[in-house]
Amino acid sequence: MIDYTMISSDEELVKICNKLKTKNQIAMDLEADSMHHFKEKVCLIQIADDTQNILIDPLSITDFSPLKLFCENPDITKVFHGADFDIRTLERDCNIRIHNLFDTEIACRFLGIQRRSLAALLKKHFNLCLDKRFQKTDWSKRPLSDEMIAYSLNDVLNLIELSRILKKKLEDCGRLAWAREEFQLQTLVKHDNNSSAPLFMKFKGAGKMSRRGLAVLEHLLHVRMDIARQKNLPLFKIMGAESISHMATRRPVTFAELKKSKALSPKQMGMYGEKCLKAILDGLAVPTEELPVYPRKKAPDVAPEIPGRIRALKEMREDMSKRTGMEPGFLINNAMITTIAMASPGSRQELLEIDGARKWQMDILGQEIINILNICA
Repeated sequence: MIDYTMISSDEELVKICNKLKTKNQIAMDLEADSMHHFKEKVCLIQIADDTQNILIDPLSITDFSPLKLFCENPDITKVFHGADFDIRTLERDCNIRIHNLFDTEIACRFLGIQRRSLAALLKKHFNLCLDKRFQKTDWSKRPLSDEMIAYSLNDVLNLIELSRILKKKLEDCGRLAWAREEFQLQTLVKHDNNSSAPLFMKFKGAGKMSRRGLAVLEHLLHVRMDIARQKNLPLFKIMGAESISHMATRRPVTFAELKKSKALSPKQMGMYGEKCLKAILDGLAVPTEELPVYPRKKAPDVAPEIPGRIRALKEMREDMSKRTGMEPGFLINNAMITTIAMASPGSRQELLEIDGARKWQMDILGQEIINILNICA
């Protein structure tokens, strides 16, 4: 069994954070319960350095301020693999931000590494095979089994050494400063509240529905959310998006029609059929003048030279992807290409002033972009 220290009280958290603040670098990871409960929460925080392994039980902690001070200390590097979820979760549940991040997944992107899952990287560099049996486990359950503890610790045990390997590779190819810029931008992401009205704004395919369809969809989504909240289950365990979309589009108004539509399973029909039918009827009863409207941005007028610029910029991106080994969509995405084509900046400085532009992107692509825009003016 891997040696570790379990932190399950505010007093223990204070002590361990006082010890950790002397470190230069630590590895971190989180486990949550999104597959099992309506309101997802962080259920375990794993930390490792060169000498110790720590598990923090956030379900037993009431004051996260010592961990907040530690995580926001810019003198200590926090190593994560694919930190986006972790950063959003810590901000949502603990009001904690991460300062001084090293993200091994992002580092791999700058190195052109295609197979960059943690399991693939640990196999490649340390010949270790991760046991992923507990990926969908309910981490809110207590006590944690020995197998669950070992699984959670294995995600951080080798992260520091992996970060050193990747950092050296980044230094050797002159891309460490680029990666650090992206690490910093990653620390700024925030939790997105998906339960704010109108709910259809977060539903895939809603933009293609009629206004009447949106009204029905909104009522169905509220019914699903209310049931999920009452049962303390994630939304997908109540009704899948496909079922909701089917009902909002077909809009059956009787049990016979709902059953014939096969939008719900027989079990779901028994549990939720009546509520779904009421939601559909309520949506159909919304007065025409009160029907919701899916907000759409008016497409800007496109000058005739814009499509040619976009094509040329995409061709350049493909060429630079081959030359750098970095994936095209990571080098620069289609939305940014379109923005640049329409803005037609005349200098690198003007490029950098475009919202969302990275300095590292302009280091790689800036002059090429200016050259293309001059030719396609």
